[in-house]
This record gives sequence, structure tokens and C-alpha cells, in this order.
Amino acid sequence: MLYHELGKEVTLDSRVFAYADGKPLDPSILSHDFARIAKGAGLENVRFHDLGHTFASLMLLRGAKPKVISEALGHSSVVFTMDTYSHIIEGMQEDAMALLDEVLLAGVSQKINVNFLKFSFRPGWRNRQTQRT
Repeated sequence: MLYHELGKEVTLDSRVFAYADGKPLDPSILSHDFARIAKGAGLENVRFHDLGHTFASLMLLRGAKPKVISEALGHSSVVFTMDTYSHIIEGMQEDAMALLDEVLLAGVSQKINVNFLKFSFRPGWRNRQTQRT
């Protein structure tokens, strides 16, 4: 809103925390003010920096694409993001594999039953089985 009031266009490179003239806000001021506000809200030992971790974790858990998260956090590469948040992904991978197991087992089970029935009723099938043993 302030950018528009100042007649400035908001771009992806616009500063989120800046003075009215657009100069960057000193990070220590932001950290100090955030700590005071967090404490007032009953959140002890929460740093401003922790908001990025919370954002990334929640977005990953909701299925957001890692590339989008990486860009939003300003990381130089998605590899860095994934290395940092791999502990979140590991749990998600286990859940995804469990779902895949359910889908595959159901599909494979149905296919095996159908193919077994087709195969077992072919003429001479039992003869071939006994010859192999």
C-alpha cells in the first residue's frame, strides 16, 4: 500500500521492510520489534528468522512445489531449499509411498487375480506346471 501511496510500482525486487523513502530497514530494528511483538503475543523465543522456516514447512506439508518455495524464500537454488527442509520431505515421502503401496497393491492384486484365472484355465496348464517340477 505504501508503495502505491508513494507512486512507486511494486515489483518482485521491492523491499518488504523499508523506510518510507524506500531505503532498507536495519535488520536489527526489525528483529527487535518482532521479538517485542511476539513476546506480547505470548510467544517466547521466536525469532523473525523462524517465520521463513515456518512458511517453508507449512507450504511443503500443503504440497507446494519446492521451486516456488525456494523462490519465495530468496534461496539461490531449490537444492539449498530441499537440503534445508529434507526432514519435512522424508515424512511426506513415507506417506506418499504408503499411498502408492495401497494403489499398487489394489491394482496388482486385481490384475494378478484376473491373469491367474485366464492362465489357469488354458488347456494343458496343469500339465506344464507338473513338468517343470
